[in-house]
Amino acid sequence: MLTGTPLSVQLAAQRDDRLRVLVVGAGIAGITVAQLLRRRGLHPVLVDRMPAMTHPGYMLALMPTVDQALIDLGAQERYRAASTPLARYRFHSHRGHPLRTDALGEQLRVHGDYNGISRGALIDVLTADGCPVTWATTLARVDDGVAQLADGDGAVRAEASFDLVIGADGVRSRMRTVLGAAPPDVVDPGWSGWVSWTEDRGERGLGEELWGDGFFLGVYPVKDRLGVFLGGPDDDLAAGPAAFAASVRRRVDALDPRLAAALDAVVADPDPYLWRLQDARTPRWVMPHGILLGDAAAGFLPTAGIGAGMAIESAWMLARMLAHADRGTLSAVLEAWERIERPRVERAQANSRALAKLMFRRGATIAWLRETTMRLLSVRAALGPILRLLDERPDPDAAARAALDR
Repeated sequence: MLTGTPLSVQLAAQRDDRLRVLVVGAGIAGITVAQLLRRRGLHPVLVDRMPAMTHPGYMLALMPTVDQALIDLGAQERYRAASTPLARYRFHSHRGHPLRTDALGEQLRVHGDYNGISRGALIDVLTADGCPVTWATTLARVDDGVAQLADGDGAVRAEASFDLVIGADGVRSRMRTVLGAAPPDVVDPGWSGWVSWTEDRGERGLGEELWGDGFFLGVYPVKDRLGVFLGGPDDDLAAGPAAFAASVRRRVDALDPRLAAALDAVVADPDPYLWRLQDARTPRWVMPHGILLGDAAAGFLPTAGIGAGMAIESAWMLARMLAHADRGTLSAVLEAWERIERPRVERAQANSRALAKLMFRRGATIAWLRETTMRLLSVRAALGPILRLLDERPDPDAAARAALDR
């Protein structure tokens, strides 16, 4: 579990570490890299600007890119127990009719687990052995390795020296500015969506999506329930969940009981989480004052189900490569990490962006073209870019050794 810990305690614990690491952001990427480094004997300082873990959470579909990180953490069996295998995917027409059902699980099984899990459950899996974090704290500035840590009001709490600062504070990262990164390339479709939950009705392990004319409805299995996402253009969502759900019902011929229950769940939820859809791509991850990780480096639109998996892979690659580094070789190892991992993440992000061009659109003609494409496209072709990433997973230990031999 995440354990609130005084900053002074974290700083004292890492005093004799061969690498003194600061991780800013206790999200999926930040927690993963901190926990992996701790398994290897370091004591990274983990801070987050929030006063506590108050994020309401959403559902994640995790590709096998996460498997090795979970193995290194000794958490793979916990993960399997807290998640549910994603076996099939069903695509519905913009009028609500099922068009095709594909066995995604079979395509991915050769590479590892493909499971659905809630964000909160994943954090519990990653932190089951304990995870010190100092809340209400962030990085105000860093100069020549000396970091100024401040509270939410900007009051300085401490100054400390670090060999590496990792900015992992999400898609709207403030650390990009603090660490001197160039402005990110951002794709903003002008859409958002509500996240809610309902009991799992019908087929276990089945994810379903309805790409409508100006709306999107998806249901995704996690452990013992379904995650629901109902999205549309920001202007249309301004009327609220009930009005928007009613407009969706008017635009379809019929909804099967599972999708109808998903709409009902969003309407009945007194405070559904509103997810603002936006991505970001930072041109460089490694800067003189620190590095960016996860969504801070490359944040994904939730279209291909690969963003969280790539963030975890990046954290795993970084932690494994840092095991070979000391203060004198750190720069070479970081440059090698970015040289290998950033192109992989950007390839996955390009796939996500391509799907966004199909999904976040209005018009019956667009809907018809989209459905024609989905009828003709084989599941293996649709998964092609992801399968290639899985086939080409790098060896972080070999990469680190090669960097040190240069």
